[in-house]
Amino acid sequence: MKENTNSLGNTRILNAAVLVAALGYFVDIYDLLLFGFVRQKSLLSLGFTKEQAFDIGLSLQNWQMGGMLLGGVLWGILGDKRGRVSVLYFSIALYSVANVMNGFVSGYADYALFRFIAGIGLAGELGVGITLVAEVLPKEKRGYGTMLVACIGLSGAILAWIIEHSFDWRICYFIGGALGILLLLLRISVSESSIFQQLHRQGNAVSRGNFFALFTSWDRLSRFLRCIFIGTTTWFVVGVLVFFAPEFGKAKGLDGILAGNAIAACYAGLIVGDLASGLLSQYLRSRRKVMLIFLSLNAVAILVYLAAPFSSSTAFYCSHALLGFSSGFWVIFVTIGAEQFGTNLRSTVATSVPNFARGMQVPINESFKYLKGAAVTGSVLSAGYIIGGVCLLIAFSALYGMRETFDDDLDYLETV
Repeated sequence: MKENTNSLGNTRILNAAVLVAALGYFVDIYDLLLFGFVRQKSLLSLGFTKEQAFDIGLSLQNWQMGGMLLGGVLWGILGDKRGRVSVLYFSIALYSVANVMNGFVSGYADYALFRFIAGIGLAGELGVGITLVAEVLPKEKRGYGTMLVACIGLSGAILAWIIEHSFDWRICYFIGGALGILLLLLRISVSESSIFQQLHRQGNAVSRGNFFALFTSWDRLSRFLRCIFIGTTTWFVVGVLVFFAPEFGKAKGLDGILAGNAIAACYAGLIVGDLASGLLSQYLRSRRKVMLIFLSLNAVAILVYLAAPFSSSTAFYCSHALLGFSSGFWVIFVTIGAEQFGTNLRSTVATSVPNFARGMQVPINESFKYLKGAAVTGSVLSAGYIIGGVCLLIAFSALYGMRETFDDDLDYLETV
């Protein structure tokens, strides 16, 4: 059920909200991907063997994703109850401090703890930022705003790759923390959206940030699950195919493949893909059509990655760029999550959806780990085919029947 509240006025695309959300996401992506870049060297430095680095890396990644699942719910609820801006800044502060602490780790236990805390902090920035941007921009411009957030933010991966090549892994973490703290010290003035301000003035008359309300109506639950599942393949691509590029390269007879180079190639493709999907969405005036196009490209890119023979590391890295480009629907995916729900649940959904999608990496990782075992397939490639096929089936099924939101006004409430 929808209940109208107020309307939006015209706002320039590159405003303070877009700038802070984009820069916050820039540091977010830097930290999120930095672990992938320094996974092997940091674990070897801490005394683990190269063989141990694979399983321990999976475990640490799961701790991070567990934190993101918890943070996705926490920050989303607070964003609807307390406001988008305060949560945006607090989440940046938390993951910045956690980033610094990652530079001081001495073993598995504290590494897992600080990846978990970093995950909680990282969970808040994107969803709350996109919610704020979607609410302050008129419907004909909000796609451009969220596109800018994604494209600027994703370039944080390139910086992480450059920094990783120039400094010790501990210094890389310190730099990430410093970047977030610097953003906070800039004290860019960001105002709450007029939509949320009006909702806030209604006080307790309207239920806000009620996460459990998503489960009391089949309509709300189905919208929520669809929003999560259309992004399933992204974290199979990034969290398995790209994160473990050295292992996949070895399975194809390629030695010397570096995870950092694979991640950088993937995210270079992601930046271009998000730019292309954002512009195409504005041109077609549709989110669903663009999701269908890019999910289809994603299926082709995954098949090429797993099935094609690669004669050189350069060709293999190019396949990572193709994976990234075809996964460049992240901006559309997050925007859909913000557009599917009313103001009193928007932050809750927009923040939890990308983190629940990221959290899907935990069962994906564990399933992949099981399937690649000698007792099952004994092959990372065979395990990749199975997991990839399941993720694609889930994503296409979730997209089928999803409501188009391009022309929807966001000035309404969910009747809970």
